[in-house]
Amino acid sequence: MQFALDPEIVDFVASIDSLLTKSDMPSVIRSWAAGDTAPGTAVWGRVAETGASALLVSEESGGAGATAVEAVAALEALGRHAVPGPVVESVMVAPRIAAALGRDSGEDVAGAVASGTLASVAVPGVSPFAPDAHVAEYLWVADDDEVFAAEPGEARRSVDRARTVSTPTAGARVAAVSTTDLINHGALGTAAQLMGLGQAMLDMSVAYATQRSQYGKVIGQYQALKHQLAEVAIALTMARPLVWAGALAIAENPDDPDAAVRDVSAARVAVADAAYLSARTALQIHGAIGYTLEHDLGLWLTKTRALQTAWGTQSYHRGRVLDRLENAR
Repeated sequence: MQFALDPEIVDFVASIDSLLTKSDMPSVIRSWAAGDTAPGTAVWGRVAETGASALLVSEESGGAGATAVEAVAALEALGRHAVPGPVVESVMVAPRIAAALGRDSGEDVAGAVASGTLASVAVPGVSPFAPDAHVAEYLWVADDDEVFAAEPGEARRSVDRARTVSTPTAGARVAAVSTTDLINHGALGTAAQLMGLGQAMLDMSVAYATQRSQYGKVIGQYQALKHQLAEVAIALTMARPLVWAGALAIAENPDDPDAAVRDVSAARVAVADAAYLSARTALQIHGAIGYTLEHDLGLWLTKTRALQTAWGTQSYHRGRVLDRLENAR
């Protein structure tokens, strides 16, 4: 089966790419890491204007009423540019909670999410840390198919300097939402983000290998480096269809999140491994300069490392895949 994105989605992603390319993202990320989130939230505001934040919000609530396929395409672009902030939580997870809240609370949460209001979410035991809660208007804890309003805990630095994490304290119950559904959306969004990061680091590595000379020869001409880059390209290429399969599984089973667990977790495992390989290879090819804070590569490396455990560890997702395969016997 051949899977191809609709031309409208391709154009939509291209518009996000163009916007972020013009936004000097390395400077934005460094400002965020230094505690100045204003440039980053301004970029997020422009991204929201493209409709990215409204993709999974229903049309009745002012959103696009799109599917996980469109959301994954957008998040890969955001990952490619290492956009800081709780983007997965805001694009993928918050719309699911907002839909359950409805308007009963007297607040149009879905409309706010669609317009770009940031949200952060923690799931005890799976994804216990809420990322960048200090910039989130909405902060929730999801556990045992219930969602609670939460207060942020003490912020701690992640390995990614442009990412803080905290363990929020759950307060009043606000909605009933399948925790499995939220984990599926968070894990798939993280996979898409990692796919973008992995591809960006591969592109950086290829560009550097065609420019850097050693012993009078461009290093990209050495067969050993070609093989390393090819292995990364193969890993990313093999993982990408799993992401689309996960997106289709969610889109085709909106009321049965268990049906999407296997495909989502398989995608999460494959992409996280591929992105980590891309990061390791990029560091090897760049050499010592790749370790420095001054080089932009480090911004992508540390984000990739931080996301390895976001919305579930590799062992957690491998366990989910194994459980579904055993139950299918």
